Amino acid sequence: MATRRIFHLHLLSDATGETLNAVARAACAQYEDVRPVEHIYALVRGPKQLDRAIGEIEAAPGIVMFTMVNADLRDKLVRKCAELEIPCISVLDPVIGALGSYLGRKISNKPGGQHAMNAEYFDRIEALNYTMAHDDGQETADINDADIVLVGVSRTSKTPTCIYLANRGIKAANIPLVPNVPLPDSLMVATNPLIVGLIANPERLVQIRKNRLLSLNEKQETEYVDKKLVTDEVAQARRLYNKHGWATIDVTRRSIEETSAAVLNLYSRHRQEMMPSLADD
Repeated sequence: MATRRIFHLHLLSDATGETLNAVARAACAQYEDVRPVEHIYALVRGPKQLDRAIGEIEAAPGIVMFTMVNADLRDKLVRKCAELEIPCISVLDPVIGALGSYLGRKISNKPGGQHAMNAEYFDRIEALNYTMAHDDGQETADINDADIVLVGVSRTSKTPTCIYLANRGIKAANIPLVPNVPLPDSLMVATNPLIVGLIANPERLVQIRKNRLLSLNEKQETEYVDKKLVTDEVAQARRLYNKHGWATIDVTRRSIEETSAAVLNLYSRHRQEMMPSLADD
């Protein structure tokens, strides 16, 4: 196996840096034989913060990627990188430029505009509060207020998926499938939320559950990790989803982000189907 190439990657942002970090990691993931050493500089909004970043870039030269709207700071960074003969990439410029040309508008030059405390921001906070209060089968009486309900056996990533969705402004609740424990009546009569059943390969579930028990210093084998019983759990879950016509997603080989994307696609179609009834209201 070839040795991975290690390189320095400097990420400068005048906001939290979430967008920049996500873009950089997505790009680097396309190269299996490289590993970036990330140097992250958030809230770079003045000469002092920029000078500190430039000092570290000089000490450990590498690729520079940035999202900054201040023209003076941008120019200084670009000039310095040119002197050092290293790449300097403004990540959002192509997208912003294309939008401006199409819309015929000028940019606001507002750092971190996507994090403004507007109605959308407070909707996300409300969604997160709802999701945390309705995690793992809690507070099911008002489950019809949810946008999405995830149902699944233990260790199918229900909670982290719900939290990811909540950060997108989605009120997401989750209810575990526990052998011989009936689902709440409120779920059976819910008409508003999209209900999605999560499943996974039994072998994979057993592995994850064993790791979970080890993290709790529980070394004794239990029914929780019995392969036959876990296989039965998954089969019963499939039958339940089919019976109620709930959409099913196999999370065996999916990351939380991939599962969430699949759920959001289903939710978009669900909302379109609900439009006539919403109009009647």
